[in-house]
Amino acid sequence: MKIVSVEEFYKQLQDAGKGSAGMPVPEGNQHQGHFNVFDLAAVAGKQTAMPYDRRAYYKISFIQGANRAEYADKVVQIEKQALLFATPKVPYHWLPQSEKQQGAFCIFTSDFINKTQHGLTLDNLPLFQPGGCPVFEISDDEAAEIGDIFRRIRKEVTSDYAYKYDLLRNYVMELIHYGQKLRPGATVPAAHGASARVSSLFTELLERQFPVVPPQQSLGLRTPKDYADRLAIHVNHLNKVLKESTGSTTTKIISDRILQEAKIMLRNSHWTVSEISYSLGFEEVAHFSNFFKKRTALTPLAFRA
Repeated sequence: MKIVSVEEFYKQLQDAGKGSAGMPVPEGNQHQGHFNVFDLAAVAGKQTAMPYDRRAYYKISFIQGANRAEYADKVVQIEKQALLFATPKVPYHWLPQSEKQQGAFCIFTSDFINKTQHGLTLDNLPLFQPGGCPVFEISDDEAAEIGDIFRRIRKEVTSDYAYKYDLLRNYVMELIHYGQKLRPGATVPAAHGASARVSSLFTELLERQFPVVPPQQSLGLRTPKDYADRLAIHVNHLNKVLKESTGSTTTKIISDRILQEAKIMLRNSHWTVSEISYSLGFEEVAHFSNFFKKRTALTPLAFRA
């Protein structure tokens, strides 16, 4: 499993004989962050399944056709049409189930969405949290609305309007808010105050630990105190902030994230259980096996089988 950069994404399209399949952001606009939109039918063509990789960019896909999305511990079957949100944090595997694929998708880097303009940090949104399943089957009416947004995006991306990237950001945010509304009970955490900053910095530190590449790397931060020390706060304060903002303890948040990574590594790598155990910060394989079985009722080897 590797991290696919924007450049590698375009190279994959060219190697597959799809050309650029869209217009990359001109060199003079790179300070705007990278953004592009694609016609799914033109890109799909004879495309086979997308590999299980992390991407170094965000992706919003409007898909019409039978497909299957595979995550570390879940499979989502799409019979007709869906809206999918992909984040650099969460790898996934996309398998077309029919030859006819229609729709559109856009890709963008984190610096394309400016926090100062929209007041939101993408990785703080429920849609882009690890452990979620941001794939939504949609109705015909919803598909018509989403298709209209993508049509506006495709029209604007080729325009010579001086402020087109501001307009494109608004269209992307419209898609994101559409997805937020499709997710029942999803709430966006308040983005102000010292507690919010602590929670945000903790999440950033946690995600920065992954992916690890055994046997060369091992998880640097494993306990609530490790994170509190790095943030220069008392561990009790960190526990209080996270409990109030997420409803979970610091230990559970860390353990859940390690478990998610363990599932990814077991299912989608050739590393031994011993190598995975070491890379995730366990001193003994037995400790890792007990940790995994307690939370899944399966041993690592049984889960991998």
